[in-house]
Amino acid sequence: MKHFRFSPDPMTMMLLGMIALASFFPATGAYALAFDRLSTLMIAVLFFMHGARLSREAVVAGMMHWRLHLLVLGITFALFPVLGLALRPVLESLVTPEIYLGILYLCVLPSTVQSSIAFTSVARGNVSAAVCSASASNILGIFITPVLVSLIVKAGSGLPFSWEPVLKIVVQLLLPFVAGQLLRPLIRQWVDRWSGALKKLDQSSILLVVYVAFGEAVVQGIWQRVPLAMLLVILMISALLLTIIMLITTYGSRRLGFSKEDEITIVFCGSKKSLASGVPMAKVLFAGGSAGLVLLPIMLFHQLQLMVCTVLAQRYASRKN
Repeated sequence: MKHFRFSPDPMTMMLLGMIALASFFPATGAYALAFDRLSTLMIAVLFFMHGARLSREAVVAGMMHWRLHLLVLGITFALFPVLGLALRPVLESLVTPEIYLGILYLCVLPSTVQSSIAFTSVARGNVSAAVCSASASNILGIFITPVLVSLIVKAGSGLPFSWEPVLKIVVQLLLPFVAGQLLRPLIRQWVDRWSGALKKLDQSSILLVVYVAFGEAVVQGIWQRVPLAMLLVILMISALLLTIIMLITTYGSRRLGFSKEDEITIVFCGSKKSLASGVPMAKVLFAGGSAGLVLLPIMLFHQLQLMVCTVLAQRYASRKN
């Protein structure tokens, strides 16, 4: 039986390395402008490759399970934001306005794709439904997340609603994604052959965006505003959100009559948030050094969800039926 090892996620360790690099050697002046333009180009390439790699056949295989997909999407884009807003009186007394903005941003992000499917597979859940739900979450997130950022996240900070973030996402993320999907029949074999190298390109894009965002934040004094105690508070808030969502997805799916396999899919797809989507979207949606602060909650939540889901997947996998 295959198990995930309980160990730090390599990508998270590299992200921490980028934060350290940006903390000691932030890009400034002409270098900052050059890195910013490069990161914008890399984000476009990243979403082009997302579109080119997405298998339509795998998505269609689980598409008929509409009750499960609606539940996962409802948890991802409705329940999570409601929790973030409901906890506002408590959270605003514990963290700075910028960090609370990051927590709300975490709540409106789509689910992960690769890890949701991987955990569902290890736990012996409904893999085809997981592929469909996770993929749909990421595709719809290109539209839904920027709208929710304008309606909920920025409105929660007293900023007026604006369609500008939505238009930026359409131009910088959606158009490359659609182009990748349209060209998939022509480049599918090439994409499959170089999947390992393309995964490294994905990671490099995210690492570059994190370096640029945190470099700008460091120049503006992020570490004077976020001491170690604040990081621990963010981690505890992340644990609270994850616990609430996992309890709701587990017992809610049982009350609604889903099978054990479907329950596993709902738990892993509904409780997770995508760092891979969150980082480039933050680059587009939040200006200047604010992106660095906004990304702190999702980075901590990302590592926490991986560790918790590793243990949970092993427990599901050990069941007798």
